Amino acid sequence: MTLMSQIRPPSRKAALIAAVTVGSLAIAAALLPRVLAQPAPGAGLPAFQPHGPDLELLASTPPVILVHLAFGLLALMVGAILMAGRKGARMHRILGWGWVLAVGIVAITSLFIRVVNPGHFSFIHILSGYVIIALPLAVAAARRHDVERYRRTMTGMFFGGFAVNLLFVLLPGRFVWNLFLG
Repeated sequence: MTLMSQIRPPSRKAALIAAVTVGSLAIAAALLPRVLAQPAPGAGLPAFQPHGPDLELLASTPPVILVHLAFGLLALMVGAILMAGRKGARMHRILGWGWVLAVGIVAITSLFIRVVNPGHFSFIHILSGYVIIALPLAVAAARRHDVERYRRTMTGMFFGGFAVNLLFVLLPGRFVWNLFLG
């Protein structure tokens, strides 16, 4: 039995998970301005002021953060294409290798970013460690034709990893917040 014959189109469950994820992010994005518009006195939250990217902030950013951001955005876009497209096709495999490379670079560069806990690792680095271990294991599962393990791991990394990371990068005071919202 070939890998192509084992791969099936996305299930209704996967489509439902994708719809709930996108819907939840849309609701959170819609509510965020209201929540942050009126910070409590003394709360110290920065004001929510959406704007185009702050090019001065971008120019003064360390290269490792720029590489991390660029490959993170690339992984997000390629991952969305992979999740929406036909699984197992030649294009899926080609884009999949690009996604693996991009996610690997994001995980490795994150080890050099220590802003939350200056000079030390923080709790978000646990996710980086997981990705550095799980990514090659998922690729190995695909090469062994263990489609179910491969699908679970890659889908979990895409939806779980990006959902968790989006929550962290959009916190007030963080780089992406300051770049677009602060």
